[in-house]
Amino acid sequence: MSENEKKSASLWGGRFEKSTDEMINEFQASINFDKRLYREDIEGSIAHAKMLAKCEIISGDDAEKIIAGLKKILAKIEAGDFEFKIELEDIHMNIEKILTDDIGEAGGRLHTARSRNDQVALDMHLHVRRQVEEVQKLIRDLQKNLLAAAKKNLGVICPGYTHLQRAQPILFSHHLMAYFFMLQRDFDRFAGVFARADIMPLGAGALAGTTFPIDRKFVADELNFGEIYLNSLDAVSDRDYIMEFLSAASILMIHLSRLSEEIIFWCSREFNFVELDDAHCTGSSMMPQKKNPDVPELVRGKTGRVIGHLTAMLTTVKSLPLAYNKDLQEDKEGLFDAIDTIKFSLAVYAQIISGMKVKSENMRRAVEEDFSNATDLADYLVKKGVPFRHAHEISGKLVHHCIERGIYLKDLSLDEFKNFSDKFDAEIYDAIKPETCVNNRNSLGGTSQKSVELQFEKADAILKEKK
Repeated sequence: MSENEKKSASLWGGRFEKSTDEMINEFQASINFDKRLYREDIEGSIAHAKMLAKCEIISGDDAEKIIAGLKKILAKIEAGDFEFKIELEDIHMNIEKILTDDIGEAGGRLHTARSRNDQVALDMHLHVRRQVEEVQKLIRDLQKNLLAAAKKNLGVICPGYTHLQRAQPILFSHHLMAYFFMLQRDFDRFAGVFARADIMPLGAGALAGTTFPIDRKFVADELNFGEIYLNSLDAVSDRDYIMEFLSAASILMIHLSRLSEEIIFWCSREFNFVELDDAHCTGSSMMPQKKNPDVPELVRGKTGRVIGHLTAMLTTVKSLPLAYNKDLQEDKEGLFDAIDTIKFSLAVYAQIISGMKVKSENMRRAVEEDFSNATDLADYLVKKGVPFRHAHEISGKLVHHCIERGIYLKDLSLDEFKNFSDKFDAEIYDAIKPETCVNNRNSLGGTSQKSVELQFEKADAILKEKK
């Protein structure tokens, strides 16, 4: 290819006497990762062409050729029959060059009244909107499986923890529902991301708008945008919605990482509370007895990279002057990787929860061979008229007494209880049973079966809601 041919292939070579150095081409090209925006780029260009014809900026005949040519390119890309060229830099120029080669002069009119700055902004808004909807669907799938597991295991009692020390008996369903409601906040956060992505930037031009009599509302309606940017500088430089997506993705991954940590504990021989399906685990190349929870470990590990993408994006934008700067090309790779990571993590976790076997007998044993009922012992004394601080002290002394003897509170005789307080009577044995400890916590949001069933009702209502 001659020097002039190289310059003309770039679509912006008129100003330059030399073609771009090949190393610089490779460094600045984004086609290797932004080619995934082909659908949005073509969708946006079709809407733009329709608007140009409607406003009589180009002829209806040219618009028809452009739209037919773009649809042809879309079919080629989806069939895997399209060659992306690095010297054309990005998805926009790759598509426009092939379009122009195919339909001639009409293709050269497509870019009238727009810049790559507002074009890429449009593509990213469209892409984030679509991905938000896909992420929300995956969140719903995981919520459904958590709710199903919680309903299936209603009545299973397990230790609740603080400081990773057994604290109080709770329903295992109550524990699972905590993650359901965490995920609901994630769902709502992504709804906010959608709202900020649902603003149409096309028509802002490079930074100052355009001299052509365009109809931005027409394009917004064609692409189902709820709003239009009212400031052209803001339109081409805004990446808030991407930072918000990465923030919501990071919080989502932190929730999944916390769940991963607990499942990893629960699978260990030391806990032995659950067993994951064989299909969701791996073994060891050396130790034949191993069944490793690799997927939860990977989700926990991948949380760091999503948080890293958020940090990178915040750092990229923090000092950028208005309007567009090439730095903003860095908004894509991290976002795309975060999207892939959270979608995989949500999908695989829906399977893990669905296939998880709950070992209720082991959970019950952990609750009985423990002192997590000590708070209920103190509450029992309070209901007998003992001030809480004094009741707390008596309960602590009883626990210490049991530890020295190698027994549990349920093993004490009534006389032994009475040695610590004359308020004790035979009712104490029922008061410290795991079922009593759980079902007496009937306050709103508590762990009693009645309270958990109310959570089920709320969860069912949430899952029936339309966005």
